[in-house]
Amino acid sequence: MQKYPARFDPADEGGYNVSFRDIPEAITQGDDLAEAEAMARDALVTAMEFYFESGRPVPAPSKPAKGERIVELPPSVAAKVALLNARLASGARPADVARAMGIKPPEMSRIFDFTHATKIDTVAAALAAMGYELELSVRQVK
Repeated sequence: MQKYPARFDPADEGGYNVSFRDIPEAITQGDDLAEAEAMARDALVTAMEFYFESGRPVPAPSKPAKGERIVELPPSVAAKVALLNARLASGARPADVARAMGIKPPEMSRIFDFTHATKIDTVAAALAAMGYELELSVRQVK
């Protein structure tokens, strides 16, 4: 999964300001640490929409620096981000991917739509049509 480092800086008025150096569009705050952490995940997800709307690749997360906390994208969002980045890297047009998958272009538009819930099998098929393979892994956390 994609885990982005975030700064949680104490705010002068109380609470925390949150920013992401890899995703500068994601800025938020919370009245306490728990709220700031929840708001950070929401801000990170919301910022992904900017990349989809502008057709820009989403930067990969960098390694966390001292004092930064990790905020993880939900798996469904991480899969859509991988799909966007693969499409941009391959230069494939949505119509090309639709043709390779044997589906109609309007269906492909939904697959590439950030706000549309897409089954993971469909994301994997779209990635395969562009020459990519979706890998999933599971590991036990301590």
